Amino acid sequence: MSEPIRILVAEDHLVARVGVTTIVNMQPDMTVVAEASNGQQAVELYRQHRPDVTLLDLRMPGMGGVEAAIAIRAEFPKARMIALTTYGGDEDIRRALAAGVQAYLTKDVLHDELLKAIRAVHAGGTYLPAAVAAALAAQMPRPDLSGRELEVLGLIVQGLANKQIAYSLGIAEHTVKNHVKSILGKLGAQDRTQAATVAIQRGIIHL
Repeated sequence: MSEPIRILVAEDHLVARVGVTTIVNMQPDMTVVAEASNGQQAVELYRQHRPDVTLLDLRMPGMGGVEAAIAIRAEFPKARMIALTTYGGDEDIRRALAAGVQAYLTKDVLHDELLKAIRAVHAGGTYLPAAVAAALAAQMPRPDLSGRELEVLGLIVQGLANKQIAYSLGIAEHTVKNHVKSILGKLGAQDRTQAATVAIQRGIIHL
């Protein structure tokens, strides 16, 4: 029997962490060597244990999974990581993949899929469940929003009117109107409400 796959689980919700750890530890070819409840801990525990595969929750207090993945990858370029998340928006997926994770799973995946992903990533492959691959393929190309447009979009999502957005960003109201027009065009949205919905569904803006 070869050495079991050594796994680090980073997840801030205790119940979810215990669930994943239990599933993994029941496998004869896997063992959880460390558990982290935030991104900072994940990076420190990675240094200590050098696990074969790291399961990273993308949303954790303080340092999230994407930041943790980038930090781990900067020190250990060969790190093998799997993103676990409740979100399947294409921008979320892109961000995680850009940070260097080899697999992206939403938390409603079945146990088998989680174990398949761990084995695939450990063997040097990547793993994207069909639904995630479809979300990436189906989406329009990534909207090329400028930094300022992202700020304006974030405030639209919060329900602010143009005048309030202008005040909060310290720019003229007609400038805000131009940004809004550009944002609607880039997102293919008819109005602000639709733009906000698209932004949240695709993970461009997080509430």
